[in-house]
Order: sequence, then C-alpha cells, then structure tokens
Amino acid sequence: MPLHPPAQAGQRFSEIDTPALVLDLDAFERNLVAMAAYTQAHGIRLRPHAKTHKSPEIALRQIAHGAVGQCCQKVSEAEILVAGGVQDVLVSNEVAGAAKLDRLAQLARSAKISLCVDHLDGVREAAEAAARHDVVFDVLVEIDVGGRRCGVAPGEAAVRIAEAVSRSNTLRFGGLQAYHGTAQHMRSIDERREAIERAGLSARNTVERLAQAGLSCGVVSGAGTGTYEIETASGIWNEIQAGSYIFMDADYARNRQADGTPFRAFEHALFILTGVMSKPVPDRAVVDAGHKAAAIDSGMPMPFRREGAVYTKPSDEHGVLTGDPIALPHRGEHVLLVPGHCDPTVNLHDWYVCVRGMHGPDAHVEALWPVAARGALT
Repeated sequence: MPLHPPAQAGQRFSEIDTPALVLDLDAFERNLVAMAAYTQAHGIRLRPHAKTHKSPEIALRQIAHGAVGQCCQKVSEAEILVAGGVQDVLVSNEVAGAAKLDRLAQLARSAKISLCVDHLDGVREAAEAAARHDVVFDVLVEIDVGGRRCGVAPGEAAVRIAEAVSRSNTLRFGGLQAYHGTAQHMRSIDERREAIERAGLSARNTVERLAQAGLSCGVVSGAGTGTYEIETASGIWNEIQAGSYIFMDADYARNRQADGTPFRAFEHALFILTGVMSKPVPDRAVVDAGHKAAAIDSGMPMPFRREGAVYTKPSDEHGVLTGDPIALPHRGEHVLLVPGHCDPTVNLHDWYVCVRGMHGPDAHVEALWPVAARGALT
C-alpha cells in the first residue's frame, strides 16, 4: 500500500488528493438494492463477480443484500475473499496445474469452493488435488455458448465430462457454467437477445442430455450486467454472475435499450477523481490521470457532467481534456471521470475513497476500503 492514501475518513470531498478511485456510496447502495430486488422478484440466484470490485468489503455487502456468494476468476482472488469472510466462492474459470489446485483445496477446508472444468484432464487434476487434501470440490462443467473462449462443446461432449465428475469420490457435479461474455457489450438489445437465445438453446440441450444420462443439473450459471434480464426471461439460467452493475462504467452505458435509449438500469457509482495540473491554452486542460489510473481497453474515460469536454491522448501520467473552452476546467480544479472499463481500472488502484453525498454541498469521505485483490493474478 502507498504511504499516503489519497484521503482520510472525515475529509471534505474537495480535500481528496488526485488521482483517486472514488466510490459514490449513495449510488453504489442504490445499485445494490436494485439488483437484489430484481433477483428476488424473479426467483433467481445472484452470484456477483468479484473480478469487478476485488474487495471483500463490497462482497459482504452484496451477500447482505441476498447474494448467495461470489464468483471470481483466479485462485488468489478466492483466497482474499475467503480471508475477508466470504464463505461461498465459485472460481468461474478453469484452474490448471497442481500448485493452484492445491491452494484451492486448502481453501475448501474453510469455505464452500466450486470450480469449472472443460476437459477430462481438468477433472482428473481437480479430483487428485481434492484427494490430497481430503476435501470435496463442487464442479460446474463450462460449455462454450458463443464466446469462443473456454468451454467444452455443448451436448454430448459436456455430458462426458459431467459423467467423469460424477464418478469421482472427491468431486460433486453441480451444473453448468454458461457465460457469454461477448454478448455483454453488443450495443443493440436485438443483438444481445439473439446471442443469448442461441446460448440458451445450447444450455437447454445440454441440460436435457444430462437428464437423459441420469444427471441432475442443479445450477446453470452465467449472465452479466449487459444481458441478465434476457437470461432470466429464458427460464434456463437460475444463477446470474453480473458484476459491473454495482459501478456502471462508460462502456456499459453505451449499450442501448429497446427504444434506442442508453442502458440506465444502474447508476454511475465509480469514478476517477483527477486534477487539472496544466492549462496551457484555453482549449486544452491536462489532468493527472493517464494510463496508470484508467484502463482504456473499452474506450476512454468519460468526463462526468461536463458536456463539451472530451478525454483524449492519455500517456503514463497525463490525460488531455479538449473541446469547448467554456466547458473545460481551470488549473487546480477537480474532474470526475467515468472509467471506460471498471474491472481493470479498479486493479490500478490501492484504495476506494468512499464518499457520502458526493454531488451535494456536504460531500465527505466516509471510509477508505482497500482494493484487497489488486494484482491477484495467480
């Protein structure tokens, strides 16, 4: 952790040092409540993705609002979640190699741990690790529903892997992992619906084949912030893994609803607070947040509530705001940026600066939460 956090609890919002990762607690809490109400109303399980926030503090708040647990992508993320008090974690990813699987098996002594497999070798390796540590893993068979990343082919190939899991004394077959990541960022609702309908056919076919083989598929898990309503309506998925809904980055805000308007189910709650360090000419303001403060893989950060200002030309420690000189801030002013992609942006910071009443006259720092799983890559 850095020697000097960007803020202290009790400080005024204007006193936060920059750049800083700022969480609008009021918007964040409304997002928590909105997704919890949705999943409860539709009788579907919520297992939010911790790769978004990398924080046991946030995970426990999601669980307090009804989430069944968390999912994550890395063993190291699972270790940090369990150490922080989370008792049900799905590693929604393949885990290869004895070293990682031994760590996961050790973790299963103190929490419910599930993982995904898409190959018979993965079944064997997981079973051997569980046996070495005298634990039992819950296992989901991951099927490729269109993302062309991990996942065995739906249907008979998936059934063969599920049968291998069910024959093991140290593994329990739990169901299917059926996540279509590419569909999350298809802009039109028609594109997203078509992709998820195809994914649903693959998942339904696999569930039916499993039943014919005498295997009950208790969980069909997947879905994300961009498509969760479509998966819910399908009647196939019974657990959703949405993560970004708590923050709502600029990329998700570019998705469109049926009437063509922007996706607005959740509020922007995560920001990079940056300061203007230089304004050499009226139509250019240079801020102190560049590549080391904001990920740009899904587009540039978006200046928040500054119509006419555009963030561009990031370098390691600089970003440039251009546009209408009237819209640009002065030297020394603070600017809020909505990250283009929240997950990797969070991974660039050590702290969440949690602000109450952020857009009002009494905005103040209520707490600092560590980004505990920052850099958890193994």
